[in-house]
Amino acid sequence: METTLRGVGVSHGVAVGEVRHMGTAVLEPPAKQIPAEEAEREQARARRAVEAVAADLIARGNLAGGEAQAVLEAQAMMAQDPELMADVDRRVAVGSSAERAVYDAFAAYRALLANAGEYLAGRVADLDDVRNRIVARLLGVPMPGVPDSDKPYVLIARDLAPADTALLDPSLVLGFVTEEGGPTSHSAILARALGVPAVVALPGAGELVEGTVVAVDGSSGEVFLDPSEERRAELLRGAEERKAALAASSGPGATSDGHKVPLLANIGGPADVAAALEAGAEGVGLFRTEFLFLDDSKQAPSSEKQVAAYRQVLEAFPEGRVVVRVLDAGADKPLEFLTPGDEPNPALGVRGLRTLLDHPEVLHDQLVALATAAQGLPVHLEVMAPMVADRRDARQFADACREAGLEAKYGAMVEIPSAALRARAVLKEVEFLSLGTNDLAQYTFAADRQVGAVSRLQDPWQPALLDLVALAAEAAGAEGKSCGVCGEAASDPLLACVLTGLGVTSLSMGAASIPYVRATLAKHTLAQCERAAAAARSADSAEEARAAAQGVLSGE
Repeated sequence: METTLRGVGVSHGVAVGEVRHMGTAVLEPPAKQIPAEEAEREQARARRAVEAVAADLIARGNLAGGEAQAVLEAQAMMAQDPELMADVDRRVAVGSSAERAVYDAFAAYRALLANAGEYLAGRVADLDDVRNRIVARLLGVPMPGVPDSDKPYVLIARDLAPADTALLDPSLVLGFVTEEGGPTSHSAILARALGVPAVVALPGAGELVEGTVVAVDGSSGEVFLDPSEERRAELLRGAEERKAALAASSGPGATSDGHKVPLLANIGGPADVAAALEAGAEGVGLFRTEFLFLDDSKQAPSSEKQVAAYRQVLEAFPEGRVVVRVLDAGADKPLEFLTPGDEPNPALGVRGLRTLLDHPEVLHDQLVALATAAQGLPVHLEVMAPMVADRRDARQFADACREAGLEAKYGAMVEIPSAALRARAVLKEVEFLSLGTNDLAQYTFAADRQVGAVSRLQDPWQPALLDLVALAAEAAGAEGKSCGVCGEAASDPLLACVLTGLGVTSLSMGAASIPYVRATLAKHTLAQCERAAAAARSADSAEEARAAAQGVLSGE
């Protein structure tokens, strides 16, 4: 008998296949005492295992490329964290084996994150994965990970670490379902980049019986157990229709009556450019420059390295628009040379623009590098600051851009509710706004964007979030300036129509989502989008908002 479960759809597409579970986590090592004379040997074992795991993660990143490479390199840095290794050495010195010392040191760090309010909880899966890999190597047992299979399957896991997600083989892994995670977790972002249908935050996913046939709808978040032939046909027919619509849709983004909505790509560096161009991106709406800085957390990249990376991206979009976000450090993206390590609540502390204003030399050097990279190119360079809270923040950023001699438009990201509420004031200092809906939802609902338990409050269909988007878009319209969306909300084709109806002037997303959004926008007029937006804002929940907008756009 068919049963329907519902999680959070994070990557478009339909997958039908048998369930296979992720390999089990490493067992807890025994707590045995070692003789004092063996301590040095055990410490050396631990260091060798750490270095081997870090090297493996970097190698996986090199194979995966793009955003996955940056994520895995950050995970390798986590493995080599000097404070963690010092803790391992201390535990070995008082009698722990290498594997037990690693296990306990990581457990202590995990608890530290939880006590800090879990604002870094989205990286707990990454931390656990690093621990498991090191302990597995020390114990001489197989690494936990993707199951071996000679036929395609749907992967089920409690959560997926980036090291596993980055190298999924789409020819074997039809889709995946996780019990934890959220729509903006690393795994969700990488799934969209791979084009693998995915559902996260599905309660009880781990209890699905191995070999059970499921149908996964990565758009709706529905998972059907033992789907009927009729259900399978319905889902696959819908997928084929979407594929045909995508093939027929090309050119600039626009509604059916010709209202232009530029469709831009979110990228992490030069490695992501090819996919953006292939998807028909009209430019870049979010260039996340922090990935360049994560190569070495102890110092900023050289001016030469920055210029080379920026110029590669700028050259790829002649006459196009490239929006660069200056370094967004802090919270879940700490940098040893820049961010404080003892903040009790990092997500509400010194991060984003606040960090750069505390270290003006880092901001100045990056802005000068951007100015140098753009010299002689016809590209339309725009530069924006993350985590702008008010007009003063916007003024200080604009002043820094002018002091660096940067000939570009200066903008502000709207990720803090105060910036949306006072958008007209912010726009007195800058020339455009860009809405980061992931963080804007996090701060609006006091709901950590990486914690699956509060994922309903991270849903970009929440009417309160739509209200804030509307406020910012209306302010930009009144000032004759642009207001785009570069959060993951833009990758939802239905929501893209609603955002257009709210007055958003451009949409930026992962490259894989661009064809879906282009095809859906092309089916509807601007007036329909405006009516759908009004209907969504009149609702009282995310589910009702989506249903109301769907009803308007489908003509019901």
